[in-house]
Amino acid sequence: MRQIPKSLVVLSACTLALGLAMIAVPEYAVAQISVSVTLAPPALPVYEQPVLVQEGAIWAPGYWTYDQEDGYFWVPGAWVQPPEAGLLWTPGYWGWGNAGYAWNEGYWGPTVGFYGGVAYGFGYSGEGYAGGHWQGPQFYYNTAVSNVNVTNIHNTYTQTVVNNTTVNRVSFNGGTGGLTARPTAAQQAAARAPHQQATAAQMQVRQAAMANPALKASANGGKPQTAATSKPAVKPAPVHAADLPAVTHQVASSTGNAERDKVNQSEQDALRDTQEKQRQELQQKQAADHEQAAKQPSTSASAKALEQQHQAQTQALAQRHTAEQKTLRDTQERKPQGNGEAAPHT
Repeated sequence: MRQIPKSLVVLSACTLALGLAMIAVPEYAVAQISVSVTLAPPALPVYEQPVLVQEGAIWAPGYWTYDQEDGYFWVPGAWVQPPEAGLLWTPGYWGWGNAGYAWNEGYWGPTVGFYGGVAYGFGYSGEGYAGGHWQGPQFYYNTAVSNVNVTNIHNTYTQTVVNNTTVNRVSFNGGTGGLTARPTAAQQAAARAPHQQATAAQMQVRQAAMANPALKASANGGKPQTAATSKPAVKPAPVHAADLPAVTHQVASSTGNAERDKVNQSEQDALRDTQEKQRQELQQKQAADHEQAAKQPSTSASAKALEQQHQAQTQALAQRHTAEQKTLRDTQERKPQGNGEAAPHT
């Protein structure tokens, strides 16, 4: 393999804000760009997907990333818990522009956005995700492309995925030999909509890969032996309301009508305020339960029962909040257009 050049351009937040370094297809790279290098990333390796033994996780495919000192290295694919129910993973991708290949970070959101047309496999054919879907708080897995243990996981179905494009192992968009896919209007909207960055578990997989010399492309010739992790990265279930993150303000999607956008945002803010108040009230109640329990004779059984009660309360609250947020988004999207009102941009 050729020696990988050490040229690395680290794009600062200031530069991005000024719009001076929108490297990978500027019209749809929404503040996701991290680095630019002059050498294209290697082809995607061929590997098997580890079996999923615990429901709730979603497949995050492996990818090539770049280190200034060591060049490209492979981050193994992994089953990861989403930040909350209802979210799907949009993988990151490399895109050509301004004489360099730039990395566009992946993200979690209610819909899958553009990921360069890269066929990562296991449901990521280059567009969308066919590995499963959400039904309320439960994720259902398509066993046609997802390797799950059906003895332990019963939320499954089988739906053949038809590939209308030539499957190849090209790992970048644009440039010489790159993919030519371009984002649809819906995919651009997904990139602009509120979304969440990679989870701590995903970052741990990446950090572990950086520390493993065998995953460097210069060492493995573009064919890493460990292309996927054998165990899912599990996010522990919250036990107390204090374990839940504060409910954040969501930015309502633009409809193209200023008055309607104002009403939608007001509804989003009102829901956020109500949910955050409920979270704080449950946190205070659970803290009071602990104070009361500390004043009375306690056994391991009673302490365990209290924690189980708190966990059930916390998970029920989190699931209800997720369902309420999704219902509001769906309701706002289905609002009929008034007289003279412009149709929403999609």
